[in-house]
This record gives sequence, C-alpha cells and structure tokens, in this order.
Amino acid sequence: MNSLKKLFLLQMIFVAAVLTSYAQQPSTSGYYKDIFMDSGIMLTSRKDLPATRYLGLSIDAFVSAVHTPKSQLTLRDTLLQRECICGTATDLNGILLYPDGQPRYKMIYMNGGKATSHGKSLTETGRLHIQQFIANGGSYVGTCAGAYIASNGTYKDTILPHNGYMALWPGLTHATGLISNYTGMFVEKNSPLLKYYDFGGDMRIDSVRHNGGCYADYKYPVPEGTEILLRYDYDTVSSKSKIKIHKEVSSWAYKKNDITGRVVSIGSHPEGVTSGERLDLMSAMILYAIDGTGATVIKGVLTPEVVREMNKTTTDNDPAFTRIGDRQYHHFKVEVPKNVSAMIVTLKGYEGEDNFDLSLLVDDKGCAFHNAEWQEVSLGCDKVLTIEKPKAGTWHLSVFCETTVDSRFGEYGTEYFGRTDVLNGVPYSIEVKFK
Repeated sequence: MNSLKKLFLLQMIFVAAVLTSYAQQPSTSGYYKDIFMDSGIMLTSRKDLPATRYLGLSIDAFVSAVHTPKSQLTLRDTLLQRECICGTATDLNGILLYPDGQPRYKMIYMNGGKATSHGKSLTETGRLHIQQFIANGGSYVGTCAGAYIASNGTYKDTILPHNGYMALWPGLTHATGLISNYTGMFVEKNSPLLKYYDFGGDMRIDSVRHNGGCYADYKYPVPEGTEILLRYDYDTVSSKSKIKIHKEVSSWAYKKNDITGRVVSIGSHPEGVTSGERLDLMSAMILYAIDGTGATVIKGVLTPEVVREMNKTTTDNDPAFTRIGDRQYHHFKVEVPKNVSAMIVTLKGYEGEDNFDLSLLVDDKGCAFHNAEWQEVSLGCDKVLTIEKPKAGTWHLSVFCETTVDSRFGEYGTEYFGRTDVLNGVPYSIEVKFK
C-alpha cells in the first residue's frame, strides 16, 4: 500500500479513542458525549476513568502508546493525536469541536504526565482548539500535569512561562517537589464540592496520591473568580526540595464568565481510585466542572418569510450560519405578533446532502429541546411544523441533528465508522411564516 493510501485510511479511521461509551448522551444535552479524556503523548496512557462509570457518564479518549525510558511512542502516535485534536479533511475541527466551533463534549479531562512536553505535542492548533473549547462553553478537569498545563506558567522566585501551557486558568502554579507519596486534603469551608458529597463529614480526605504535582501560587496575583476547593494536609517538609506545602491550595476552580466553561484543577491523582472518598473527590470535580458549562448559544432571530441558510463550513469562520454537527442543537428565536392564526416553520435539507435525520423543535417557554411542546421528529431533513393560534411574544425554535457516527474499540481507542460524513456538518435552511 502506498503512503498516500495509508494516510487516507488513517484519516478515515479518525481515532477518537474512546474507551467505552456507557450510554449515548440524552438528546436534551446538545453534546455528542459527556467527557473527552486526553491520554495522549507524554501523558499517562490511561484507558479507564472509574468516576465515569460511577456517575453513569459517557466518555471518549485518545490514548497514545506508553511513554517509557525506552519510549514506545512512534510517528503514528503523533499523526493520530494531531488528527484527533487538530482535525483532518474528514473532520476539519477535530474531535473536540462542532463545525461552528462549539464544544462537542461537556468536558475535557487531562491526565498527569509531562505537561510542557504534552502541550508542545498538541501543536499550536491543538492548543487553540482546547482554548476555544473552554471559551465557547466546554469545561475542563486536570490532574497533576493537567493542572500545570491549564495554568499560565509556574512560579519559583521568578515567573517561568511555558509555551506549551494554555492559560485556561490564567494564574501560576508552583511545584511541590513531592514525588511518589500520599497526602491528606482539607476540604475548604463552603467548597462547592460539598454540594455533591460530604466526604465523611470531617472536611478531610485521606491518602491522595501525589507525584510531582503542584499547588496554586497565591503569592502571585490570583485571577478574579478563582475558587479554592481543597488544601494540602502534609506537614512534613521534603529534605530534598525544602518546600512547605501544608495548607497550600491543592485544588481550585475558575470560570471566566457565563459563556465559558469551568476549569477545575488538582495537583494530585484521585483519578484512578475505584472506591471511597477519593472516588467521590474525582466525581465531585467532574460534576462541578460539568455543572459549569457555558450558557446556551442562540444563533439568531429569524425574520418572517426570510429563509435562513445554514450552509457555511468551518473554514468560512461564520458560526452563526455554519452547518450543524452530530447530536448538536442550533437554537433560534422568533417574535410572534398579535392576532396570528398560524405559525408555519419549514426546515429543508440541501439536495445531495439531505440523507441525514434532522429534528425540528418549537417551544414558547424557553430554549427548545426534545421535551419541547411542539416537535417534528420524522426521518429525513425536510419538515413542516404548523402551530395554530400561537400566542404573541418570543418563541424558541431549534434544529437537532439525530445522525451521528458509529464507533468501535481499536488500538488507540475507538475508531469512527459509518456516518463520518456528518462530522463536517449538515447544511439546512429554516423559515418561519405567519398567517
């Protein structure tokens, strides 16, 4: 097989590396799945996140070969990671983003490992995609290296910026100097994690694994909106590093505004635990992150008897008129005047690109999801929904793409197959008329 054919096959596989999809995400969410796990180059090649089963969440991941002193990493790892995060001709945005740049998952989880090396391996495009994911409403949980890489750099006497870091939380971290050990964690008074679990009622979690992680450096100005979740309970000073970490901030959260997602970081490793308070800790971090996803985006206000064409692609950089992705909602508003006898909503696919299933949903109380008062969910793209005597005021309409990819577990996780043509989006038009 020549190199061109090999490259084409790799692009068509488009590794998303899911471990297991425990359940397809309910259609009321507007995301393809709950969590994407980054187990990529120079990170722990984790193939399981126990908290997802504990919480009943769906998960995808990219899992590279294991990094060892005699590295098993290959050029194929690099190629597949870049295809997954940065995109290919089959999926211009990569796995994290819909064609309009909105987050395709509720949350990213980033493993421990070597933060700077992994950040550089993502390339500038990959880092920008993750930053866009957060800016457009997706959330983030990072443990150890995942906490480092989410920061703006490290502080040790002077500020040390890292060009592989992403400033998802624009503060500074500080290395603990503690290797291959365990610490306690004090739960901060009024920590939002207490909304989910009480951790035995003693405001403390015991024996959380720590291996070269960090703490949030409060000696340097901390970004407004940062929340302290936990502090280290470790009053032993390392004879090697001489760093005191007792009561330093071990876990913190940050949400810039209502539109962005929430970033939750911890300098230690609760992610592999399968029972007890440490499993509750990882689960609470995930739940708090997911509860902090961004507000619903309204594409625009529909003008009566004006057809709105949603046919732009990723490269057009016009998200208000870009195609819809798999299991995504596009939300619109329309103002209904008084004394209307009927409102007619027409949805149409594009000839040659209409072999997809789109649903049409309308509600007069708020954003229209699959529990909307009026629905047209037959197969195909073309729909007409007539609502008799609609009351005057603001109405909400949405289009939902029911078509999605199939997947199977492979060497690097889950491989996509089936309707991969949905990944670059489905074009459609929508129009509202009144009688």
